[in-house]
Amino acid sequence: MCGIVGYIGPKKVSNLLLDGLRRLEYRGYDSAGIAVISGGTVTIRRSKGKLSALENLISQESLDGCVGIGHTRWATHGKPSDENAHPHKAGNIVVVHNGIVENYLELKEMLIGEGHTFTSETDTEVISHLIWRFIKDDLSFRDAVLSALKMIKGSYALGILKEDEPDTLMAARFESPLILGLGTDEFFIASDIPAVINHTRDIVILDDGEVVEYKDGVLTVMDLAGTPRKKPVRRIDWSPVMAERGGYKHFMLKEIFEQPQGIIDTMRGRISEDRGEIILPELNLTRQAVERIDKIVIVACGTSWHAGLVGKFMIEELARIPVEVELGSEFRYRNPIIGERTLIIGITQSGETADTLAAMKEGKEKGAFVVSVCNAVESSAARASAGVVYTHAGPEIGVASTKAFTTQLTSLYLIGLFLAQILGKISPSDMKRRLADFVTLPGHVEKVLSGNDGIRVLARKYMHAKNFLYLGRGINYPIALEGALKLKEISYIHAEGYPAGEMKHGPIALIDEEMPVVIVVTKNKTYEKVLGNVEEVRARDGMVIAVATEGDEEIKKKAGDVIYIPDTDPMIAPIVLAVPLQLLAYHVADLKGTDVDQPRNLAKSVTVE
Repeated sequence: MCGIVGYIGPKKVSNLLLDGLRRLEYRGYDSAGIAVISGGTVTIRRSKGKLSALENLISQESLDGCVGIGHTRWATHGKPSDENAHPHKAGNIVVVHNGIVENYLELKEMLIGEGHTFTSETDTEVISHLIWRFIKDDLSFRDAVLSALKMIKGSYALGILKEDEPDTLMAARFESPLILGLGTDEFFIASDIPAVINHTRDIVILDDGEVVEYKDGVLTVMDLAGTPRKKPVRRIDWSPVMAERGGYKHFMLKEIFEQPQGIIDTMRGRISEDRGEIILPELNLTRQAVERIDKIVIVACGTSWHAGLVGKFMIEELARIPVEVELGSEFRYRNPIIGERTLIIGITQSGETADTLAAMKEGKEKGAFVVSVCNAVESSAARASAGVVYTHAGPEIGVASTKAFTTQLTSLYLIGLFLAQILGKISPSDMKRRLADFVTLPGHVEKVLSGNDGIRVLARKYMHAKNFLYLGRGINYPIALEGALKLKEISYIHAEGYPAGEMKHGPIALIDEEMPVVIVVTKNKTYEKVLGNVEEVRARDGMVIAVATEGDEEIKKKAGDVIYIPDTDPMIAPIVLAVPLQLLAYHVADLKGTDVDQPRNLAKSVTVE
């Protein structure tokens, strides 16, 4: 998700920037760069790869300035390269940026028409040119920044320098995190607290739409109209290790709470509510190509396979194309029946899962059109695909996947809507209704997260159980599989997930007074059927933990404990349902004292067969 560091003060800035970027490495990146102003001149150094490459590049130089900005980039627009690395400069304006400028092509065309020349493939370079455009119109540095930001659609966290004003550092935030650090006669900006925790414990958290100017030792925080805002200063007492996790006890918990932002980032630029349209040019699927598809095969492993199972329900319901979901580890060993009219979708968080890559290769060799849903730019899966939908979850450190899963589901829903749109399987009014529901999704996830403390209480009640059973039906049954997988991965408690309709065909034999049964029983067309399963568990003295729709009073009479989720479209409910089951698994594991982030015998990316 990139990292930003900026500084102005009495210290030599180059070493400070590098140290700050190093403390943000956990966010993931593929290139890095810094800009330092000294003697009225800005020096920019950028390099593809790890920070060590940047350090080697500048090791023989003396960058003596006391104001500068630095950046680690996770590629979105434009491949990882020296040219696409930040900072970017236009005229006397230098910018680092996290986020996505949705209207960058429109702005770029306008600027090129006015004589601006671009040297990278990034959306970020547009921002530096846009500010420079207003500087040339004789606006002040502050007013030029404000004017430029009003033209930008999308998300941004920005650090901005003006080469001939070394006493000034500006910053801005909208839907991408940015904090300020206040020291003695010095000022910091950063994407996250770890970058500055060794220098100051006094932090200001910026809100969306706020712009910062630090000039001649005076800090001003304002809105986009230039109206000053008062901001509270928070005193941080975290240890440096805690700071890397943003104050959370584990990376997994941090990543669970990052899901609303990950979902927003995955949606961003891909839907138009006004036009009722899905925008996925990155799939490289023309209308003619889509019309030729007679079958879709999803290949994946582990949690990504569970996402594929949900995706099958989504795509078949929306686009009316038959979908098969295959385990990557099994696919190539059974001579699958696929050909030129088959679309293969590989799902892999890392883009390096060996079994999934092998399945994609097998499909390509048999003539299928291969695309992927992936979180890592320029990964092996992305390079092996004719099209790719990036999830924009940001780096996921915890081995047990959380935000990768929900952003994969978000991407699959986008793909389902996109295919339905091309094939005319969805009316304009239905598309607009679905998109209106879709954009409420991050808010629904936030609401579930607000119940974290209650889920921890529930976890304490059941943490000593030896076995768990998870049940769901229809589109929700893969969420039962995923909930069980999360619990067994990190708590080492045996857990099984089943389609609820299959309970009588075996699992019912396991149920007794010591067996907690987690049942997904949301209000949809299978609600009454799943209520019957609840009754069957109760009749055998099983302990029912129901995950139900907000406002459902009936379930309270039947279940021992209830976790509520907001009422939402059943097609996207699985994305919300995943979150309380992640929290339940996390808290059980944490209370049992297991290694949550690095559970035994597991690796984050399975790169061997």
